[in-house]
Amino acid sequence: MTTQMISREMFLAGKWVKRERIIEVRDPQDNSIIHTVPAASAEDMLQCIEEAKEGAKIAANLPMHKRMEIINKAANYIEEHHEQFARTISREGSKTIREATKEVKRCIQTLRISAEETRRIHGETIPFDQVPEGENRIGYYERFPIGIIGAITPFNDPLNLVAHKVGPAIASGNAIIVKPSTVTPLSALLLAEAFSVAGLPPKILSVLTGYGNEIGDILVKHPAVRMISFTGGLQAGEEIARKAGLKKLSLELGSNSPVIVLEDADINQAVESTVSGAFWAAGQNCLGVQRVYIHESIIKAFQEKFVARTKQYRIGDKQSMLTDMGPLITEKEAIRVEKMVDEAIQKGAVILTGGKRNGAFYSPTVLTNVPKDCMISKEEIFGPVVLLYPFNELETAIQQSNAVDYGLQAGIFTNDVRKAFKAIAKMNVGGIMINDSSDFRIDAMPFGGVKKSGLGREGIKFAIDEMTELKVVCFHLAYNE
Repeated sequence: MTTQMISREMFLAGKWVKRERIIEVRDPQDNSIIHTVPAASAEDMLQCIEEAKEGAKIAANLPMHKRMEIINKAANYIEEHHEQFARTISREGSKTIREATKEVKRCIQTLRISAEETRRIHGETIPFDQVPEGENRIGYYERFPIGIIGAITPFNDPLNLVAHKVGPAIASGNAIIVKPSTVTPLSALLLAEAFSVAGLPPKILSVLTGYGNEIGDILVKHPAVRMISFTGGLQAGEEIARKAGLKKLSLELGSNSPVIVLEDADINQAVESTVSGAFWAAGQNCLGVQRVYIHESIIKAFQEKFVARTKQYRIGDKQSMLTDMGPLITEKEAIRVEKMVDEAIQKGAVILTGGKRNGAFYSPTVLTNVPKDCMISKEEIFGPVVLLYPFNELETAIQQSNAVDYGLQAGIFTNDVRKAFKAIAKMNVGGIMINDSSDFRIDAMPFGGVKKSGLGREGIKFAIDEMTELKVVCFHLAYNE
């Protein structure tokens, strides 16, 4: 597929600007150049932060009803241009057109919820007379905007994950600077376009396209930026935590998600859910199913059905409605996945299906007998590979599920509510889905993990909590007798 190369401007404090230095945006399917975007400089970022200082004041003084109106208008714009948004997501990233269309729908929901949650930013009264010293006092607490938020977003959900930062930031009266992934910047720029058309005042939102080593560190370190919201890899997240200094951090750093399938589970439901959870967006999904623990009494039947369903996956042109899975984001990423699988095979793992690479494409792969010391057992693979393990006791499956440094989400398939609650109590994760895979999420729920899966929670209401500070107000009343 060929597309005329178009130069796209970046959004600096409400103005569309070009730069001589550019970044090529390529379609991972055939490596063709589809757009170019400016390569922002350190000076651009510093200017952006200065403009955002004024933007934060404008945002804080924007009435709630106006914030709601703007966010809803942006959602309307995306709805009216949903085909353009979906095509952009699919062209610049790994998602098939069907997957991209679903992301656009979720983005619209994310913004609608952000508008609705705006009206719910409130505090509570405090009974100060609960102590003798508090007599004749009355007061409350309220929430106020934190100021400037820096958002660094990944390639795998290039529209909705940006909306999860921009929507709550604007809802809560903050200014926000977005630095999107260099490989998928176009969707973030389209989101900026939606807010610009919706009437968002200048200086509140910026989307700067550039390299992390040139503009990312400035955004992270600058003292005027009061919060960093980052979604990405563990190593980058740890670097941000070291560099950020005294400011708020919201870090979503991935996982190695487990799913447990008990002997009383609906096997067909479990297979369909876990196959989808493993291979959605070519496995480049922080919630993606990576390890499945199956009770030994049903593992043969489960394994046969799982492999058969995996073999049905249609790999190919992302723009075709018939395609189930496209390429990884780059050939380099596909080679990385290939090396992890090869290491596991050398140590004794067995391939049930898949294990083949063609450029940036890597076939849906199912492994068994994977040793615990393999990289693929311990780390996030972020590719279309899933590991199947047998177990005989639920306690063992829970222990093995917890035996990694990550804890984002997990799933368990069972009709025994007692066993479900045992897993809920003992699995060390930020979310557990009963009779769903680890991949299930709605945009309104709190989202985040424990251990090395990150800090803080996203999900609109909970992101707003992270993006605001509390202020206590107390009146000392001098009553006249």
